[in-house]
Amino acid sequence: MEEKSSENNTPQIKYDVFVSFRGEDIRHTLLTHLIGAFQRKKICAFIDAELQRGHEIGPSLFQAIERSDILLIIFSPHYASSRWCLEELEKILECRDKYERTVIPVFYNVQPTDVRHQLRTYENAFVEHELNYQNKVQIWKDALKHSADLSGIDSSKFP
Repeated sequence: MEEKSSENNTPQIKYDVFVSFRGEDIRHTLLTHLIGAFQRKKICAFIDAELQRGHEIGPSLFQAIERSDILLIIFSPHYASSRWCLEELEKILECRDKYERTVIPVFYNVQPTDVRHQLRTYENAFVEHELNYQNKVQIWKDALKHSADLSGIDSSKFP
């Protein structure tokens, strides 16, 4: 992909798509198909496997998010149990507002209401997060609600 110029300190686009996901839920199922489709369509996607060994994870992920045109969030049963997924989500929404990036939520084996209202596995995840990340919990809950309110894709609607 050709990098697009930036105005107003907007980061240059390097990737067509950044994919935010919980690895244990989709790495060997949906993600494999998604990567194949991206390759066939010549879509330049950032997947966390591209992180360079030895670099700090957070800054590398955040830079990739900032430099992606489309931000794809794959909400799966254990997405909210990952602090990293929630940190990515927070950054994704920041880039949506600040740089007008396109955000597309995908609901994979979860209902949008589970994400929006932190029900089932999402509720359990926040019980754990309350113990270690009290100052971030409300920010993350708000981010989940806001994301689930966006027009997205419910994978249960596809065969």
